[in-house]
Amino acid sequence: MTEKKELHFTRTNGLVDDAIDQLIALAGPVCCSDLVREMVLTALKAGLEEANEADLKLMNSTLKEMRFTSKIFGPYRGIRKVTVFGSARTHPDEQVYQMAQLLGRKLAEAGYMVITGGGPGIMQAINEGAGPEKSFAVNIRLPFEQKLNPVVAGNPRSIMYKYFFNRKVAFLKEASAIALFPGGFGTLDEAMETLTLIQTGKQNPMPLILVDEPGGTYWTNMIHFFEEELMKTGYIAASDFHLFERVDSLGAVVRSIDRFYHRYHSLRYVETRLVLRLTSRFDQQTADDLQERFQDILLPGGRIFLSGPLPEEADEPDIADLQRLVVDFSRKDFGRLRQLIDAVNTY
Repeated sequence: MTEKKELHFTRTNGLVDDAIDQLIALAGPVCCSDLVREMVLTALKAGLEEANEADLKLMNSTLKEMRFTSKIFGPYRGIRKVTVFGSARTHPDEQVYQMAQLLGRKLAEAGYMVITGGGPGIMQAINEGAGPEKSFAVNIRLPFEQKLNPVVAGNPRSIMYKYFFNRKVAFLKEASAIALFPGGFGTLDEAMETLTLIQTGKQNPMPLILVDEPGGTYWTNMIHFFEEELMKTGYIAASDFHLFERVDSLGAVVRSIDRFYHRYHSLRYVETRLVLRLTSRFDQQTADDLQERFQDILLPGGRIFLSGPLPEEADEPDIADLQRLVVDFSRKDFGRLRQLIDAVNTY
């Protein structure tokens, strides 16, 4: 019996490394060949280990789904997108359905594309409003309820997933904002996961908007639960309430998203520093004011100061002209970070 090799991500695998290099060269120009090499090694290592067939199937399907996600969204990376969650069981004669339909239209008119689960209910309403050319559908295989709605059926921007976790990655990774309409367990799951990822810094700050119909109590009751059961017991902090907002008008949804990107463009961590990229400029005095207001979320002795692009950002030449606000952020209170971004947008 042939003895199994032990493979390493370092270039210490001899002929195996040579064979992978030759394979990459044969495939043609390959982006980020070092990362591709590691993915090939990961697959080989999994096959050499005591993984069962079910484990390998999961790894295989996950990689395939994530690759296809990147392929579909790649050409549209320069366009901001709004992910919209809500019940698949909402009917066209309900006010909240009609609100979602109008929101889809307003978002498209404002220059945004939309991402939905591609199913019926709120998802179909958003797709109807935005139109097929402005819509992405991120669907899931289920034994019931979740067929593609007629707006996105056959749409080249529709993706069908086997695994919920891959689908959730697509919903959040590609979004510049999230809007949540009332819904069932799935909607609540999406709301709580999004909140958790933003609260812990695993997802960059973005508008997270809870949409009620006028006079509706779905999200008001949820926020009351947060206040009475979570904050009072110390499970969450008061600053966590800045991670989201509740609205009951469609104009407020679009205004909230536009306001968030008024000056703020994006962020990136460079070693211990947080770099905010800005689309319009302000002076060092403003940065000094922010440092005084947000001293509580800075590292000991930390600063907030203006800068051009840092050397580590050289791989993003398309935004090299944007001013930077460099923050020695402690990474401990992302609700306060959201307040900092809001302050940057209002100066």
